Amino acid sequence: MATTRTAHTVWNGNLIEGAGNTTLDSSGLGNFDVTWKARAESAEGKTSPEELIAAAHSACFSMAFSSGVAGAGFTPEEVNTKADVTFQPGVGITGVHLTVSARIPGVSEEEFQRLAEDAKVNCPVSQALRATPITLEASLAS
Repeated sequence: MATTRTAHTVWNGNLIEGAGNTTLDSSGLGNFDVTWKARAESAEGKTSPEELIAAAHSACFSMAFSSGVAGAGFTPEEVNTKADVTFQPGVGITGVHLTVSARIPGVSEEEFQRLAEDAKVNCPVSQALRATPITLEASLAS
């Protein structure tokens, strides 16, 4: 069964001096201020499309990795994923770097790396971002 999730943004003014507000409609979890300065310079309490993509990618990778680990016969105790999305003004999104640390009893380092790489390539957000270079640093926590 397909699902659709919805968010919307209201923007006022021009790109550089304007400001917007993004609302997470499906969940109702919040409204987030967005500005060009938050996107291209410092966040200063506001978000950006790239931060929202990073949140989506870290959650998606964690879910896909957890599923793959379980499918391989292991039980993940904890998966901690960070996504860094790089934005270059005038160019666009130039890359995503995923950093994952996970506690998975009984898994070998080789199997862990294989499962992490599979999740990086196959999670739905990675698939949606296929045109963007995605790198991965995975470490097995004890």
